[in-house]
Amino acid sequence: MQVAKFGAATAATAGMAYAGYSFYQRKTGRTPTIANLYPQSLINYADPLQTPTPPGKRPHAFWTPPKRQDMINDLKGLQRDGRDTKTASEKEFDLLVIGGGATGAGCTLDAATRGLKVAMVERDDFAAGTSSKSTKLVHGGVRYLQKAIMGLDYDQWKMVREALHERKTFLNIAPYLSHELPILLPVYTWWQLPYFWIGCKMYDILAGKQGISSSYIMGRGKTLESFPMLRSEGLVGSMVYFDGQHNDARMNSALAVTAAAHGAVVANHVEVTSLIKGPDADGKEVVKGAMLRDNETGEEWSVRAKGVINATGPFSDAILKMDEPQMADIVAPSSGVHLVLPSYFSPKNMGMLDPATTDGRVVFFLPWEGGVVAGTTDTLCNVEADPKPSEKEIEWILSEIRRFLSPDVKIRRGDVLSAWSGIRPLVRDPKAQNTKDLVRNHMIHTSDSGLITIAGGKWTTYREMAKETIDTAIDTFKLQPLRECQTESVRLIGSHAWSDTMFIKLVQNFGVDLEVAKHLSHNYGDRAWAVCAMADRTSEQYPSVGNRLHPLYPFIDAEVRYAVQYEYALSAVDVIARRLRLAFLDAQAARDSLPKVIDIMAGELHWDDKRKKAEHRKALEYLTTMGLPDSILNEPTSVANDKKGYLNMKTTGDLNFLDAASYYRRGVFSAEEIGAFLSAFAEFDVHGDGHIEVKDIKPLFDSIKVPLPQGDIDEYLKAAKVDYSSPANTV
Repeated sequence: MQVAKFGAATAATAGMAYAGYSFYQRKTGRTPTIANLYPQSLINYADPLQTPTPPGKRPHAFWTPPKRQDMINDLKGLQRDGRDTKTASEKEFDLLVIGGGATGAGCTLDAATRGLKVAMVERDDFAAGTSSKSTKLVHGGVRYLQKAIMGLDYDQWKMVREALHERKTFLNIAPYLSHELPILLPVYTWWQLPYFWIGCKMYDILAGKQGISSSYIMGRGKTLESFPMLRSEGLVGSMVYFDGQHNDARMNSALAVTAAAHGAVVANHVEVTSLIKGPDADGKEVVKGAMLRDNETGEEWSVRAKGVINATGPFSDAILKMDEPQMADIVAPSSGVHLVLPSYFSPKNMGMLDPATTDGRVVFFLPWEGGVVAGTTDTLCNVEADPKPSEKEIEWILSEIRRFLSPDVKIRRGDVLSAWSGIRPLVRDPKAQNTKDLVRNHMIHTSDSGLITIAGGKWTTYREMAKETIDTAIDTFKLQPLRECQTESVRLIGSHAWSDTMFIKLVQNFGVDLEVAKHLSHNYGDRAWAVCAMADRTSEQYPSVGNRLHPLYPFIDAEVRYAVQYEYALSAVDVIARRLRLAFLDAQAARDSLPKVIDIMAGELHWDDKRKKAEHRKALEYLTTMGLPDSILNEPTSVANDKKGYLNMKTTGDLNFLDAASYYRRGVFSAEEIGAFLSAFAEFDVHGDGHIEVKDIKPLFDSIKVPLPQGDIDEYLKAAKVDYSSPANTV
């Protein structure tokens, strides 16, 4: 009772104080705000995603994100039901963020949680560019620490220290999407062992209270036991240190959706076509908004904002030139190529770093989402939306991997399941005396007209970059946030009721496959309950729920529905590349799954046959940037309805001999597929001696009524690198 009376008295006192303060402010011509009355640190922040549900239990209710049309109406200055009843001030945003990658989404979440009215637009999809094509590490950077020490470079030292702090924050706010990963440094010269030990221990010490697990030394025997694929000849031992790893594109989507939960307006597939300028109070020409175009409908409109932030990564120069057409480029784009190999090339829970490649770069070899990521390169390139990895870069990575793996472990070009190129936006400071020098970390630039550009940096430090950018925006545009930066403690959607053992509950409650349950738990957090609730029943007793999109991977039908309804997925590429990550894990498996994905999306988004064919074509074009050959673009739009070129014999099943790309660059085949290949080979092996003679190939094509491609049989023989000058040669 006394507590209630005390609470009422406190509320009454606070109310009278605010009323009196408001009267004083009005008399003096000042605008009363809560931020002026109380210190910002005393204004409590209520997390809209918070739930009373204990971790691991099924939440009673979920926050539901606004529909995309609601977001579009907000951007147009309309009520969410489409009515035009807002005043001019209500239509204006505090900030408009251009770019939906890690930095743009981070800026949007930061601004929203401070109480600012913020909108974010992205011309493609969240994480469509660099933010989905990283090395998947959350790290301070041991190589940067080495450079800082060897070069006595304080800037490098500061950058590593900041990144290590952010690494711990990263793991705390999105625990289901990120985790610690031990990384092994193999040692083949005895004097390197103390050298690596000192470096890794300094890495641990520099992290301080924000550190994770400590580094340690392993002897030769323990090293080979932990990483049996490693080359044993000359091995002395190894040093193991810890960094973080995450699912980058899903992390990006979680940032965007979390920002929406905190009041931000977020819209993908909405492009800025030009900037709007006008005079400020002093008559100076400043940026006051932008013209937008919905790339789904083609509709255009204007949006007003007190400030505009350019967070478009490699495409920063395009927005800067909308502001100042004569401005020199600040981005020096660099291509980083990564490969994905089958899981058997690496231990499940340990990665490796080769610190001394043939050209002085480093190569990571990391388990990730059931595959192994290897990379990266660092090559100057041009800025483009979806760059393709070159064969030269792919072969360089493979050759470096072969150097540190056992001779018994043969890595072939055909083992590459996926390959992609991401553009790292290294930047030059336009205000520096020597504009040729690249900024080592990130850079915030404010133009004469007030356009703020944030560029550079890396995934690990996105939150600190966003904080500095919003601080700059508040100062530049004289904004009035309700509170200080909150993002160090704001957990992302899916984190609130998640636990590491939640997957057990999913199996028990829904009857989903164990592998699927683990996958859903570590990709959706507590939202995995919602995903399972949307899954179709199977025809099996177990698993009873969740039909896989591909037999080799744990992605299920419900994930496509969830991506459309709750994560703003609008295209097939949005789903296979950035919501499910299948295109990154296995490009051919993503291609095989396309018909199912498109059919599910068509039901959700009411696509007609024309749109379905267009989505199929766009997805194939995207997959050619993920390692599949351009020849897949020549396939029929709907493979299911066009069986020309297929052999439908009892022994060969449904092998498509006209479309060899359907089996190209795959490292895993089912027993049925292997049996079909052997049976098909036996039919072509006329003499039964284990090889096919070149002179017999043409008649075989005639006998099965399959037309030869343009260029006759030579095209096949060249692709197989066969010297066919003599009829006796064999394939």
